[in-house]
Amino acid sequence: MLGHRELTIQDYAGILKRRFWLILTSAVTLLVLSLGLSYVLPPEYLSQTLILIEEQKVPEDYVKPVVGQDLGERLASMKEQILSRSRVQPIIERFNLFAGQNLNMDERILKTQKAIGIKPIRSDQSARGMPGFFISFKAPDARTAQQVCGEITSLFVSENLSAREQSAEGTTDFLKQQLVDSKRNLDEQDAKLAAFQRKNLGRLPQQEMSNSNTLQALTTQLDAATQSLNRIQQDETFLQAMVSQETQELQRPEAATGVSVDERRAQLKTLLAQKQELETHYTPDHPDVVAISREIADLQVEIKRSSTEPVAASGTVNRTDPPQLQQLKAQLRGVQQSMAAAKQEQARIQQEVRAYEGRIEASPMVEEEYKQITRDHETALQFYNSLLTKMNESSMATALEHRQQGQQFHVMDAPNLPDEPTFPNPFIFAGGGLAAGLAMGMMIAAFLEYRDTSLRNERDIWAFTKLPTLATISFIDGLAQVAPSHQQNRWKLFSKTNKPIESVGG
Repeated sequence: MLGHRELTIQDYAGILKRRFWLILTSAVTLLVLSLGLSYVLPPEYLSQTLILIEEQKVPEDYVKPVVGQDLGERLASMKEQILSRSRVQPIIERFNLFAGQNLNMDERILKTQKAIGIKPIRSDQSARGMPGFFISFKAPDARTAQQVCGEITSLFVSENLSAREQSAEGTTDFLKQQLVDSKRNLDEQDAKLAAFQRKNLGRLPQQEMSNSNTLQALTTQLDAATQSLNRIQQDETFLQAMVSQETQELQRPEAATGVSVDERRAQLKTLLAQKQELETHYTPDHPDVVAISREIADLQVEIKRSSTEPVAASGTVNRTDPPQLQQLKAQLRGVQQSMAAAKQEQARIQQEVRAYEGRIEASPMVEEEYKQITRDHETALQFYNSLLTKMNESSMATALEHRQQGQQFHVMDAPNLPDEPTFPNPFIFAGGGLAAGLAMGMMIAAFLEYRDTSLRNERDIWAFTKLPTLATISFIDGLAQVAPSHQQNRWKLFSKTNKPIESVGG
């Protein structure tokens, strides 16, 4: 009555008792079949080796590695390359792998690829994340498995060295080409900067302070030159007046009525002497100096006017100038030469002042253009220096890879020669067959119990008829049994009346 009502432990015990031999037979049968299958299937031998990843021997603070790809990604890439047809087919032909199974080359390649195993070692304590990995190969023969595993290991080691060298060399060659282009650009920027500096010499932004200081000094020099020229002009005026006076005195007769003229000349000498005395204490712009200069000018005009009166022809006599007059004329010529030199100096200083003023006025425009050129030059220089540093680091890293001092694959254990096959394992097959046999026996027993409609106790009667049981009769060995037809009729009658039966007779 399995499935018709809820079962108890007693029900399960009864089922197990009734179906024990069925379950046992099923378990033993599948156990024997599994053991026989384990001896019939072709064996598979597993050869395995351990490869450790050694970091580069030179600290990264001194030589920075150029191969920056993640080790897991690089290992996956190498695996795809090594498991390619061009790499696997020579191994198959060399060791004659899977030759007796009537497989074509594509199927043999696929089977060989599946027989190769790559298992990374993950370690939480390792900063790099992968200290190494296992390489394994399955083959029907132990020696073949060992040889093929060693061949694949050699491919991984050589491929790692070759890949790192190619990556380092490729990086170095790329940086060299970029460095050449950067050097060309830097030379162009240097030429532009030099041409601009030659064109704007003296007007560059860094010369602005120097130009301002020079202009200030030139302005001071110009003021001093102007004051000096004014003094020289005053000396010239004084000497001219003295020469004119001495010349007129020589041209005039001693008896000429010129008392007033002599007085004026004496007054002129006195005023000139006073003026020289004032100039030693005051500047030419001082009011006292200006006033006495005006008096001297007025007195000179009066003396010239008095000197223009005609003199007697008999009074005019050609004679040699006296030493005093010659000395005055020599002083006058010296003063005139000094004045010419002072004017030239003044003009030169004025020209330089205008030049420096022009430089200062043009400085903002020059500075804007200079900033643009220097910014481009600085950018090109920084890029060149950065590339030069990277290229030097890449060259050292490439040399490190050529000397095999970089990150390498180290074969820790040589591929082992397996003593016994890993597949099929008789113990695993036996355990699997026993478990499958028990499961199948239980499923068959459950199915048979579900199909069985026998009434064995009161709960079965209630589950089948939904009627209470008034009495039960136990099974007695040796007692004559009622014919099945009569029993079936009684049950049919019981089913039709649908009423409780008080007693059941034989």
